[in-house]
Amino acid sequence: MRRLLALLTLLAGAPALAQEMPCGPDAPCEIETGSYHLVVPAGWDGEAPLPALIFYHGHRGSGAQVFRSQGLRESFADAGYLLIAPNGVRPEGQDYFTNPAREGAPRDEVAFTLAILDDVAARLPLDRARVFASGFSAGGSMAWLMACEAGEHLAGMVSVAGALRRPNPTGCAGLEGLPVMQVHGFADAQVPFEGRAIRDWHQGSVWEALARARERNGCRSNPDEITLTEGFRLRDWDASCSGGRVRLALHDGGHGLPRGWTELARRFLEGG
Repeated sequence: MRRLLALLTLLAGAPALAQEMPCGPDAPCEIETGSYHLVVPAGWDGEAPLPALIFYHGHRGSGAQVFRSQGLRESFADAGYLLIAPNGVRPEGQDYFTNPAREGAPRDEVAFTLAILDDVAARLPLDRARVFASGFSAGGSMAWLMACEAGEHLAGMVSVAGALRRPNPTGCAGLEGLPVMQVHGFADAQVPFEGRAIRDWHQGSVWEALARARERNGCRSNPDEITLTEGFRLRDWDASCSGGRVRLALHDGGHGLPRGWTELARRFLEGG
C-alpha cells in the first residue's frame, strides 16, 4: 500500500512531491558540511532527469530568500529547472550567512557545492550534464569560483554583480569550454568593475575575470559582436573562441538584479 501511495505521489507532479520531501524552499536540506534549499519544477512528471540551476545568495542573504525572486521561478523553475540554493557560512557570533568565495574561507565552498549535488542526486534524478551555476554579489563571486575550480561539473555560469575575489590560487582551468556570462550595472559602486580592497582581501576585477574566461576559451580580446537591447548592452565573444562563449551584459543600474536578467541568463545558458 505504501509503495502504491508513493507512486501516486510521484505521478501527481512536483507540488505533491515537494510536500512529501523533508526539505525544500522553506525547510533546509541538511548535509554534513551545511545546508541548502531547493524547488522542484511544477509539472515535473516525477521521472525525467532534471536540469538544475545552483544560485548562490549574496552577503547576509540565505538560500530560502533566493526563492523570493519571481524571476528565478518564472524563467527557470517554470521552464523545468530544479533550483538549488546553498546556504553560505555563518560567521562566528553572527545570525546571517555569507559567501567568502576566496582563499582562507572557513569552509571549502566548492567541495560543499559538489556534496550538495551528490545529495540532490540521491533524492531526485539530477541531470548532471545540465547543471548551471549563478549568484548575486558575493554569490556571483562564488559562481565564478565554482566555475574556475570545478567547471567540469557545470554546463554554464552566470554571475550577477560579482567577480573572482582575491586572494584565490585558482588558475581557472574549469573555465575551459564553459559558457560564461557576467551581468553588471554600469553604476555599481558596491562591486565596481575594478573591484575594491576590503581589509586583507579584494573584491576582484570584473575585467580580470572576463580576461581569464577569454584566455581559457581561446577568444580574442575585443568582442566578436556588440548588441544593444532595450535593457542591456551585450558584448559577446563567440566566433573567435575555440571553447565556450563569453558575454558581458551591461545595464544602466547599480548593485542589484536588473529586470529581465533571468530570461537573458536562461537563453544564454541554453545556447541562445
